[in-house]
Amino acid sequence: MPLPQEQYCTAEDFYNMPEDIHAELISGKIVYMAAPSTLHQTISGELYFAIIGYIKSKGGKCRVFTAPFSVQLRKEENTIIEPDISVICDPDKLNERGCLGAPDWVIEIVSSSSIKHDYITKLGLYANSGVREYWIVDPQNKSIHVYSMEQGNFILKTYSFSDTVKAGIYEDLSIDFAVFDLSI
Repeated sequence: MPLPQEQYCTAEDFYNMPEDIHAELISGKIVYMAAPSTLHQTISGELYFAIIGYIKSKGGKCRVFTAPFSVQLRKEENTIIEPDISVICDPDKLNERGCLGAPDWVIEIVSSSSIKHDYITKLGLYANSGVREYWIVDPQNKSIHVYSMEQGNFILKTYSFSDTVKAGIYEDLSIDFAVFDLSI
């Protein structure tokens, strides 16, 4: 389970932490994260490859980043997260530290230690910051929860690992989870 630190930290404090610490800053509290599993990394790699391949084939300008990659959703807040995958279409949001502002599309891959963090904490953060699309990939339940922003609210659709899932921020990108090699 991600463990919050009791001491209050600012964004500047967080950015000055050693690079090898896997953590996020949520409302001024450091939340330490467990290292991802082999299955988690396999899914992340498959998704990254599918998304970056699509963008390159279309000559797209969006950028795709995998964790660790810092996202500070709002400049004035002491919250910095590291989504498993971030798709950012506005180059003005990128700086040497990561992304300042809401990514267009975020994907989190759930582990047993991050269930509450991904389904509740991050869902709220993404909904309130302007993320257009949020996917929660849940390997344990073999499900994908797709939250698409419509008229200021996230609308949920749920899929399984045997489905092809349409990415809402693109006209013609669909990802077929059934073809992923998830054997370990």
